[in-house]
Amino acid sequence: MSQPQSFQQLVEHFRPLFSRIAEGTVQRERDRELPHTQLAWLKKAKFGTLRIPVEQGGYGLTLPQLFTLLTELAEADSNLPQALRAHFAFIEDLLNQPDTELRRRWFTRFVAGELVGSGWTEIGEVNVGEVLTKVTPDTEGWWLDGEKFYSTGTLYADWIDVYAQRSDDGSDVIALVNVHQAGVQREDDWDGFGQRLTGSGTTRFVQAKVETPHVYPFSQRFRYQTAFYQQVLLATLAGVSKALTRDASEAVVARQRVYSHGNAKLVRHDAQVLQVIGQLASWSYAVEATVERASQALEHAFIVHDSVDEELIQQANIIAEVEVAKAQVIATELVLRSTSELFNALGASDTRLSKALDRHWRNARTLSSHNPVIYKTRDIGDWHVNKNTPTFIWQIGKGGD
Repeated sequence: MSQPQSFQQLVEHFRPLFSRIAEGTVQRERDRELPHTQLAWLKKAKFGTLRIPVEQGGYGLTLPQLFTLLTELAEADSNLPQALRAHFAFIEDLLNQPDTELRRRWFTRFVAGELVGSGWTEIGEVNVGEVLTKVTPDTEGWWLDGEKFYSTGTLYADWIDVYAQRSDDGSDVIALVNVHQAGVQREDDWDGFGQRLTGSGTTRFVQAKVETPHVYPFSQRFRYQTAFYQQVLLATLAGVSKALTRDASEAVVARQRVYSHGNAKLVRHDAQVLQVIGQLASWSYAVEATVERASQALEHAFIVHDSVDEELIQQANIIAEVEVAKAQVIATELVLRSTSELFNALGASDTRLSKALDRHWRNARTLSSHNPVIYKTRDIGDWHVNKNTPTFIWQIGKGGD
């Protein structure tokens, strides 16, 4: 079909694809089958170009529109938006940069279906602030050496967005490395109990070649990046809440066995069971509305990013960070409550592995463990009480003695 002319048309355009993806979600979860086929469907549909301007081959969506579609995709399979998190973040970074020939080349690649994965976090004997992954200049470009974990999306990607350090001057940089070379080794060793199909395992770089223009200072990254990365997870949580409400409702409709001390001859007519479903739907509505509100703050930060008014830019980024943090607090609380509450509308048979309803808690808990919510609530309080700027950039590693 021709490219949709309105956002609602675009939503309707993608929904049949989301339905196809959803059909195999439980089976993929049970068998731990990586969604290579489903990512290929999304590539064919140019899903990775949602934010790229229309005149450069994309759909030209706003940030609220992007996160609405990521929520719907997460309802179908929560692994997929997280697997695309680094891809959309890199595009967001490009959109915050001047319109150059390099930027247009990247957009052309993405319109052709190429994707970006993540390579930022190092584990093991790494101190806070230390970066062991190095890029070394030579006459024809750079060599990249190091190891990353939590490499979300890399198993499905053509490029990896790598946080590294220059070996010559010690400055922190971003390096975009092509995965189609012997120097890049990707392992499917993510062993988390949730979000098991995001491709978040180990990536090793051994004298991997990086083109000269594909290394740039980390300080040039777009300023609302921390809030953006978090917002992708929140849209995914919103999708989880919609999916569990759907699954609980369908299970109630299908359920034939009733308890002798229940309230109706059919479970679907039991007032207390309906109350549970109503609570789940209401919590889901609240989470989705909260994520939508936070996306508006991010959109404002994007709109003003090239303003000459530095104070305007700074305030927009602060508000975006604070509002996304508030959304994280709400989503973490309500979605995790929902993943347990849904079983009050069901029976013991619904705990069977074949139904995989436990995936909602495992996935939500894993998503909610990114960026500790206790520090978000502290930052929110410190902003409201003392007007102290929230934490925009942070690192993790071994602390002192």
